[in-house]
Amino acid sequence: MLTTKDQPTILFIGAGSMAEAIIRGLVKGPLFTAGTILATTRTNRDKAAELASRFGIRTGCGLDATIDFLQQADIVVLSMKPKDVAAALAELKGHLRSSQLLVSVIAGLTMATIAALVPEGMPIVRTMPNTSSTIGLGATGISFSSSVTEAQRELALAVFKTTGMTAVVEEQQLDIVTGVSGSGPAYIYYMMEALIGAGVRGGLPEEEARRLTVQTVLGAARMVETTGENPAELRRKVTSPNGTTQAAIDTLDSYQFLEAVRKAAMRSAERAKELGEALSVQLLTDKAEAAGNAASIVGSGHDGGKR
Repeated sequence: MLTTKDQPTILFIGAGSMAEAIIRGLVKGPLFTAGTILATTRTNRDKAAELASRFGIRTGCGLDATIDFLQQADIVVLSMKPKDVAAALAELKGHLRSSQLLVSVIAGLTMATIAALVPEGMPIVRTMPNTSSTIGLGATGISFSSSVTEAQRELALAVFKTTGMTAVVEEQQLDIVTGVSGSGPAYIYYMMEALIGAGVRGGLPEEEARRLTVQTVLGAARMVETTGENPAELRRKVTSPNGTTQAAIDTLDSYQFLEAVRKAAMRSAERAKELGEALSVQLLTDKAEAAGNAASIVGSGHDGGKR
């Protein structure tokens, strides 16, 4: 599969925040050198130049640059905006190879939809990273199509481990991964907002309330990680009968805190499924319309204006 003797070459089509997060992780690890990391943007030359300057990778802008880089790539990462997927793959389908590993970081884009837009039999990896990937503490759900080889599977996992931890799941479980870890940082931020607000209401300077809250969240997460204990057990250990923590937990229970969080995660998962289905319908409709327009042009004898 590899086009180089020692290292694979990876191409990011689209250079948004998630692509940048992965690139940041890759340049720090042993799997890729800067010269084997490629990235292209559709029209944003400034962004391409910024990535090249910051990470020392090779970048380009526009269709010609993407096609040129595709000839060198072993791994192709779809990291463009969802609305641009159909047009991009229609332009690039003839330049993709079944030996390449195709990786999507586009939320809601199913492997079935991707397979309908690319050469038959192409190995596909679908992922659900989260925003903490930008600091190397991400959580990525990852699923593989049946055509992905064991070597490609390990390579994909190695790529995403540079941004944090990975969890291999069945594709249908990626929606609940979205609900738990994809949207999860926002739930924690929301809780932090509330704690900071409580601190300020109780008389603390806002900066001190913020510092105390941040350290509390960091410490709690590290305790779970370090001890390996269930969060429920750790909670019980710090909750004395009739004490301050028990009073707080009782108050949270009166507002059905646990059920609210569970319902929030499930609603996020449901919405992920809804958005994914809508995206798939739109992309396949765009593909059908493009094919119909092409057939109409051929059928009418139109030659595109050439004489």
